Amino acid sequence: MSFVDRHDLGTRRWVAEAIRKVEADANRSCDTHLHVFPLPSHWGVNLYLKDESVHPTGSLKHRLARSLFLYGLANGWIGPTTTIVEASSGSTAVSEAYFARLLGLPFIAVMPASTSPEKCHLIEFYGGKSHLVADPRAIYDESHRLAAETGGHFMDQFTYAERATDWRGNNNIAESLYSQMSLEPHPEPAWIVVGAGTGGTSSTIGRYIRYRRHATRLAVVDPEGSAFYPSWVSGDTSVTAPGSRIEGIGRPRVEPSFQPSVIDRMIAVPDARSIAAMHWTREVTGLDVGGSTGTNMAACVDLIGEMRAAGEQGSIVTLVCDSGDRYRGTYGNPQWLADQGLDVDPHLEELRAFLNS
Repeated sequence: MSFVDRHDLGTRRWVAEAIRKVEADANRSCDTHLHVFPLPSHWGVNLYLKDESVHPTGSLKHRLARSLFLYGLANGWIGPTTTIVEASSGSTAVSEAYFARLLGLPFIAVMPASTSPEKCHLIEFYGGKSHLVADPRAIYDESHRLAAETGGHFMDQFTYAERATDWRGNNNIAESLYSQMSLEPHPEPAWIVVGAGTGGTSSTIGRYIRYRRHATRLAVVDPEGSAFYPSWVSGDTSVTAPGSRIEGIGRPRVEPSFQPSVIDRMIAVPDARSIAAMHWTREVTGLDVGGSTGTNMAACVDLIGEMRAAGEQGSIVTLVCDSGDRYRGTYGNPQWLADQGLDVDPHLEELRAFLNS
């Protein structure tokens, strides 16, 4: 008989303790709130915002980062001295920097140079490093290079997001959402509206809807400059695009985690309308939301109008992806909007009139 034994008792003990720490973080975090958006009651349509900005790292990506770390630890990819490298538009990197610090691991975020300074500051606050590249399409190759150079692990959210989360349940966002809706007037949503960055959230929710045999339809919103919408329409997964100005959603290529077959409708939203809807949501609800939430809300307005025109009653659920305080220098800055050629005022006027229509 012959054998090769690579068992390392010390590493296995470290991994077990690391998993305990990550799961303990989840135990310390209560579920996120489900807010009611104030629509006129006689419309017969209810809109809900699941507020993912209340996670410890302030965004929806906290769930993804937790799942990616557990996936990497369980697969044996992450050990006690592993440098964690991630390609990101910012929010996932913020959350991963948090978990890397929790486990005492070095972290490098590879991001486009256009990433908001607020996000870079948060990454550094959690002990990570920001590695900025001029071309957003270069973040993947640069991440592979840095992982090889440091002997580290490239987390690769754009590949693993759809498989790191258990879409059948196990406290994922879909299970949480339906549980919170159970006592509402229309507990099974007519629509759930989300954006796509990695494709992980839309994949999880779309699969869960089918697995639990819900009649809910999934609408995925996409901003200007993203490859997802034109690819979904044409069926061509090789489509590329310049990249999105709405951080956190939209990609210059179709990511491996994007699962088009679970999506019922895709909606392309102009950037000016996304940013106008971001400001309008804050005016109406008092919630300080970011640009990707604005993209969600712009689509919700259209779907509400469609339901009313058809005489349909029911509920729509969308997400507050992160807080507007990460975008003070961009979406909240009139000079930045002018420099980008974005006129939000006509959209803002239209949205303000919506509730009186």
